[in-house]
Amino acid sequence: MFKHILIPVDGSELSLRAAKTGIEQATLTKGKVTAIHVISPFQTIAYMGAILAATEFAYNEEAKANGQRYLDQVKALADAAGVPYEGLMEFGDQPYETIVKTCQNAHADLIVMGSNGWRGMTRLLLGSETHKVLLRADVPVLVCH
Repeated sequence: MFKHILIPVDGSELSLRAAKTGIEQATLTKGKVTAIHVISPFQTIAYMGAILAATEFAYNEEAKANGQRYLDQVKALADAAGVPYEGLMEFGDQPYETIVKTCQNAHADLIVMGSNGWRGMTRLLLGSETHKVLLRADVPVLVCH
């Protein structure tokens, strides 16, 4: 069945719950998991370049530290379950594109991710990364609520 499971994580409780589900699935199928955290690039504006450069550096460092913490949480769960694990961190303007591309490049055969917590107009206007992955992925996507 599913031998390589991709688990996108964003640090939310919901994504951690999805990671647990993905690891449980990998345990059942004697598979492996790859966790990915996608960092949105710093959005710059053309004003006071030196200050923005320092701010961008601080943003990138904090984002990478947070991402590593999220990946470490998944690694601890995978290690406890005896499931082979790989963690990836990528910068990407569109997280869903990075997730789908990573799935293809890693030859994953299942994506397990949390549903989005947005409601109402915000969801209507901005959409959901999970929904975009569902529409574009070539493999099954298990959405955890």
